[in-house]
Amino acid sequence: MDIFEIIALAVGLSMDAFAVAVCKGLSVGQVKAKHIIIVGLYFGGFQALMPMAGYLLGSLFATYIASFDHWIAFALLSLIGANMIRESFSKEEDKTGNSLAFFGMMLLAVATSIDALAVGITFSFEMDVWQALLSSGIIGVITFSLSALGVKVGSVFGEKYKSKAELVGGIILIIIGIKVLLEGLGVI
Repeated sequence: MDIFEIIALAVGLSMDAFAVAVCKGLSVGQVKAKHIIIVGLYFGGFQALMPMAGYLLGSLFATYIASFDHWIAFALLSLIGANMIRESFSKEEDKTGNSLAFFGMMLLAVATSIDALAVGITFSFEMDVWQALLSSGIIGVITFSLSALGVKVGSVFGEKYKSKAELVGGIILIIIGIKVLLEGLGVI
């Protein structure tokens, strides 16, 4: 993956966190710098850690699945993307609450970064450890930035952009999955 694909992937992965950050911005009321930093650190931190955990997990099995790893990457990215698209059309409201307490934020950070764990598994098929570390760092920084922006957007504009963010994120992940598959099949 080149840098532009990593950035696109990071934006796609961060859309769940952005959507939850928008809800946090809605529920907190008067948003302060500490709210923005706390939400950004939780979401950005977990989005940076989970791909590396996935990379390590995938590295354990890479030799056994090398001949069909592109299919696994395609399936994982497409499933994650399709789920994000489905959620973007859901009328069910997220109940994130207005608390920024450790346990609640930890649960939200893990929940919004599970897809990053799966992406980390795909990294183990395509990258060495240094590329995976750099990619994970980029994902973390972009997620931090977009989550911080999400808190502010939530406090200013409300629920309006949440579903659009999830839709765009899902589409980006599916496109990247298709590209990985086509590269693995030797089409491109």
